[in-house]
Amino acid sequence: MANPMYRQIAEDLREQIESGALPPGSQLKTELELREQYDASRNTVRDAIRWLTNLDLVETRPGQGTFVTEPKTPFVTTLSGDPLTGLGGGEGETFKAEVHAAHRKAANSPVQVEIQNATEEVAARLRVPKDTEVVLRHERRFIDGTPYSLQTSYYPMDLVNRGAKDLQKAINIKQGTVTYLRDVLGIKQVGYRDWITVRAPNAVEAEFFKLPSDGRVAMYEVFRTAFDGNQTPMRLTVTVYPADRNQLIFNSGTVPPPHNAPGQDHTEV
Repeated sequence: MANPMYRQIAEDLREQIESGALPPGSQLKTELELREQYDASRNTVRDAIRWLTNLDLVETRPGQGTFVTEPKTPFVTTLSGDPLTGLGGGEGETFKAEVHAAHRKAANSPVQVEIQNATEEVAARLRVPKDTEVVLRHERRFIDGTPYSLQTSYYPMDLVNRGAKDLQKAINIKQGTVTYLRDVLGIKQVGYRDWITVRAPNAVEAEFFKLPSDGRVAMYEVFRTAFDGNQTPMRLTVTVYPADRNQLIFNSGTVPPPHNAPGQDHTEV
């Protein structure tokens, strides 16, 4: 059975995009020009553009036209703990080290800090009563200048009251909060649990990551609960990754380094 006309048009345009005849950033012909070129109806041409949009090959900018999108190079985050440090990938300096090992550039926004009453979910993961005060530390994270993840860490206010005052300051804790809590309070992180969910982006995430508003790009949401030597939760870190530019790995036992991801020279740290 022959492909419908809109698919034939879309496949022809896709071939031009993938061959480089229509490079990233270039503008497609107008709807009228495409209708004349392919001898097709308005709805057929629109269906073809919609199909290419769903594949994230083009984007339509109101009042300007339809343009070929810039390809996104996937970044692989290793969630399992580093065998030497015990720290997990995807956080702090470990995140930056992984990015640099892949010969890419990592950047973080300035830390934003706020104090809230714990929601029911946060309270359950930290094992504190609901409405207990917690310190939130927010970061927006970029790779090669492109937004790749959002990360928020929640700390019980009790840690601040016991002396970890820097947690509520809008500063980058250079040695990392794990080391800081060990040095200041003698609390040692001995392990963590990652709980991974998949959902559609909310409005704030869609705007920050420049995602389509129809939710077709899913979000990985990783809830990481860190535990001290008494098996007490000391921190909850929630990281959101758009699936169109992120991949996740978890290693168990002794395994060789992973093969390179497409377009990425990835080395574990």
